[in-house]
Amino acid sequence: MNADGSLERLRRDGRIVVVGASLAGLRGAETLREKGFTGSLTIIGDEPYEPYDRPPLSKQVLLGLTTPERTALPRRRDLDATWRLGVPATGLDMAARRVRLGDGDEVPYDRLLITTGVRARPWPHQAEAELDGVFVLRTRDDAARLERRLAEGPKRVFVIGAGFTGSEIASACRERGITVTVAERAGAPLVGALGGVVGAVAADLQQEHGVDLRCGVMVTALEGDASGRVRAAHLSDGSTVETDLVIVSLGATRNTEWLAGSGLGAGPRGIACDAGCRAFDVRGIVTDDIYVAGDVARSPHALFGYQFLSLEHWGNAVCQAEIAAHNMLSESADRLPHLWVPAFWSSQFGVNIKSVGVPSLGTEILISQGSLTDRRFVGVYGYQGRVIGAVAFDHARWLPFYQELIETTAPFPPPFPTVGRSPGQRPMDADFPDPSVPTHGPTVTLSGYSPADRRITFTPAH
Repeated sequence: MNADGSLERLRRDGRIVVVGASLAGLRGAETLREKGFTGSLTIIGDEPYEPYDRPPLSKQVLLGLTTPERTALPRRRDLDATWRLGVPATGLDMAARRVRLGDGDEVPYDRLLITTGVRARPWPHQAEAELDGVFVLRTRDDAARLERRLAEGPKRVFVIGAGFTGSEIASACRERGITVTVAERAGAPLVGALGGVVGAVAADLQQEHGVDLRCGVMVTALEGDASGRVRAAHLSDGSTVETDLVIVSLGATRNTEWLAGSGLGAGPRGIACDAGCRAFDVRGIVTDDIYVAGDVARSPHALFGYQFLSLEHWGNAVCQAEIAAHNMLSESADRLPHLWVPAFWSSQFGVNIKSVGVPSLGTEILISQGSLTDRRFVGVYGYQGRVIGAVAFDHARWLPFYQELIETTAPFPPPFPTVGRSPGQRPMDADFPDPSVPTHGPTVTLSGYSPADRRITFTPAH
């Protein structure tokens, strides 16, 4: 915007539409109001609920410690917004600046913020996916249905995928005293996100808590009985596991299909945007009226070689939405880049797991504090001679220190002793699987390029 006052008119009388009644959508809307936007604000969501918190769904809700209704996100302020809930966005007319809805209505905008996030990837065989007792876990309704079935006391639950969500589900089942089998086609749980060294620790943890863990296998079929209820899972090693419930945890699909044919740079990997959250069109030209934030966004990160990162992280959704909202209302010179350092946490089998940076970029790992055998440690990841990420098992108080190493591109291995570091401890291969081998569970997808070489690279997340 320039000196003709058009930015001031936008702030006072403009129309801003948020597509995605999510954590990012809510925080973006709140920030718009906090930054002085007094115009028309419309929030569109395909679920009938106002924004809620997803992490408790696989933790407290499945344990029966809270209800899905109690996961509603707290409000920082009154939004004075028009809510269009329970109706999906089905199309975008960039030229006319209008969002098409599933009920046939169209909503005009001056600025658009897209925060449509991701959805659970379903079991690929539709007839098997529709069997009674086959679940995914992503939404409030998913969690409510699954918790009801777990409360009935099934004899066995079968989880497909040992990423973070699958592992948390297995942990909840064991805490409820339910027998659980987990099938993972990679060599160990969490290897896509944290590598094989840490994955081996996660595998031992699951087995010690009574999980029947099957790694290096794929599920070839789900079998139902005559009444249409799931009864067994068949595995690629020829074995069959009888089960009452199957929970499919195969990662996520980004919600971009509604943008097909719109001219926006959107696809299965998400919506590409610049460091200031402005979306690109299909020609690679940045738009100035469409912004994107949260799980659905692909944005370049200066700390990680300007790779385009898609981050499925709670904190990223909040920070990116706030940056997007700020930039929507700002002159070019006042806009800010989104430079949040990825951070993630998980609680499973009594262990608190936290990470910072992008461990999956690392090629080496150094256990800098604690020990793997005690399952209380910090592992630091290195890539091309610098610290790129860190993970802590029940040792999270040190993570801010390692985050600073990441932010300052400190050398790897760190050239100084750390508290609790075993004498003679040396870096080792982090043992990440070949990128061409799908795994269940990375929370960061590398899907971009370095501007220095203009070559496109894509690492599949699953």
